[in-house]
Amino acid sequence: MLDKQRSKQILALTVPILAGMLSQNILNLVDAAMVGSLGTAALGAVGIASFVNFFCAALFIGMASGIQAMVARNMGEGRESKAAYPLNGGLLLNILFAIPTTILLVHLSPHIMEWLVDDPEVIAQGTPYLSIRLIGLAALGCNFAYRGFWSSIGKPGLYLHTLIIMHSVNIFLNYVLIFGHFGSPAMGTAGAALGTIISMYLGTLYYTFLANKHGKNLGFARGLLSLKGIKSLLRISLPASFQQLFFAGGFTTLFWIIAKIGTIELAGANAIVNLTLVAILPCIAFGITANTMVSQALGKNDPEQAFRWGWDIAKLAFVVVFMIGLPMLLFPDFILRAFLTEQEAIDVARFPLRLVGFGIAMDAIALVLMSALQGAGAARQTMTVGLIMQWGIFLPIAFLLGPIMGLGLSEIWIAQSLYRLIQMLWFMALWNGKKWQSIKLHSH
Repeated sequence: MLDKQRSKQILALTVPILAGMLSQNILNLVDAAMVGSLGTAALGAVGIASFVNFFCAALFIGMASGIQAMVARNMGEGRESKAAYPLNGGLLLNILFAIPTTILLVHLSPHIMEWLVDDPEVIAQGTPYLSIRLIGLAALGCNFAYRGFWSSIGKPGLYLHTLIIMHSVNIFLNYVLIFGHFGSPAMGTAGAALGTIISMYLGTLYYTFLANKHGKNLGFARGLLSLKGIKSLLRISLPASFQQLFFAGGFTTLFWIIAKIGTIELAGANAIVNLTLVAILPCIAFGITANTMVSQALGKNDPEQAFRWGWDIAKLAFVVVFMIGLPMLLFPDFILRAFLTEQEAIDVARFPLRLVGFGIAMDAIALVLMSALQGAGAARQTMTVGLIMQWGIFLPIAFLLGPIMGLGLSEIWIAQSLYRLIQMLWFMALWNGKKWQSIKLHSH
């Protein structure tokens, strides 16, 4: 059982992070509503281009995991005056990698859209949106780096505070730039992208102001990582980035497989995946907390406390996420009608959604322990598990069940549930094996 004090400590770190993630989802819905008023081609163009942007950003998002683990390790070891050195190094690496990557991808963006889409109108509206969004890669990487930093030093509220400001600016700029209010030209999808990247860069500037205010005594902008420290940062960050990249690619491949079964199945799968991605947010938020608490305990040279934090956070996440999954298990039709209008699509999606509602708590344990392992420096092991289970086992089985054997969504989601169960058991075995307790990080 969890004691009340530890539960409060876990929730104090997790709730602001979760609130920030939920606010991002609300912003995405507002964006979709604004762009949707321009027509289906515009909405489709933004949807495809946003996913391409997310896919390209995965390498930069992964840096946050390494920064968080190393800052928390410094805090735990009592090296507070150098705690922000991993952040300094991560910000610099993000910018150095983002500039050439952005130039290359912006040049390729028309070809990327033409490769993905056949409709000329979708290509025409999606290409400027993607080109502009890609200019925000540096800001996106820096903002995720700051999120890891705030969590590590116990100030996740600064992340939430900044996100609220960013989202407010984004919604206002979208209103102005998409539709041409207050003397601005109506820019359509390009205006939506421009509003987003302006708000992101303003967020980066505000994060930097806050870091200067709250992080000077922690070494912000006062020193860089040693060569060994950079190697440690990359050792954690690169596997986490590639895992994120292949995870996103796996969803794309799954949709491609389901599209070969039928349109009704594709519509049902789209609703199920969107619901799953919302329900999984608390798992990710608890995982970020696990990364911090495990790293700090290891910094204090207390591996048994780190082991206990991993399990305590996993247990609390299981309870919270199980409650979130119950409505999907008990009232699937009611939830699906918000996404699907055809009864046939609802019938196809009903059982898979029930499986999600039953099994989402397993994902809570898996994601918490995965993040805890990354915080301990075992990112390569978590990447290996993810790649083998998703790409080596699940996706080939899904292709066999669907296009080859002619089975439907229910069979594919049964296979997915089994894959998630085995993945959870694998992470549990890695955590209980405790080999991660001996991993050394050079965090300064």
